[in-house]
Amino acid sequence: MREISLVDVPGLLGQELGLSDWIVVDQTMIDLFADATHDHQFIHVDPERAAAESPFGGTIAHGFLTLSLLSAMNFGSVPKIREQTMGLNYGFDRIRFMSPVRTGSRVRGRFVLSDCRFRGAGMLMTTYEVTVEIENEKKPALTANWITIVQFDPKDRPEGV
Repeated sequence: MREISLVDVPGLLGQELGLSDWIVVDQTMIDLFADATHDHQFIHVDPERAAAESPFGGTIAHGFLTLSLLSAMNFGSVPKIREQTMGLNYGFDRIRFMSPVRTGSRVRGRFVLSDCRFRGAGMLMTTYEVTVEIENEKKPALTANWITIVQFDPKDRPEGV
C-alpha cells in the first residue's frame, strides 16, 4: 500500500486513486448481513424460492451489503495519508444501485478523487466518485459520491491552505 502526504492530495483531483481487489459475495456473507440487519427478504436468503420466484435466477446481495463493502475496498486500495490520525465516514451525496449482485459474484471498487477541502485546523474533507464493478458485467452494482474526513494533527497542516 502506498502512502501520500496531505500536501499531495489537492494535486490528485480527478485521478483514480484506488482499484480494490475482487471480493466474493457468497451466500454466507449475505446470510450474516441479513442476520445483522434483520432483512431476511427471500431474494437474499432463500435460494430455492429466489430461483423460482425472482427474476434473478437465485439470491442476490442486499444493496446495503454491497455499499458496506466500500470500507474494505477503500482500505485495501486507496493510498494512506501519512499524517492521518483517524478517518471518518461523513456520508454520501448520491448512491445509485445499478445492477443486482448475484450470489457468488465478485465485486471490486474503483475510487476517483473528485473533491478535497481543508476544514478547521486538522481536517481534510474528501469526496470520491466510487463505482462498484461486478466481474464480467457491463453495468456496475452501484455508483456513489462518498464523503470522508481525514483528521490530522493541526501542526501537520500544509502551508497556505
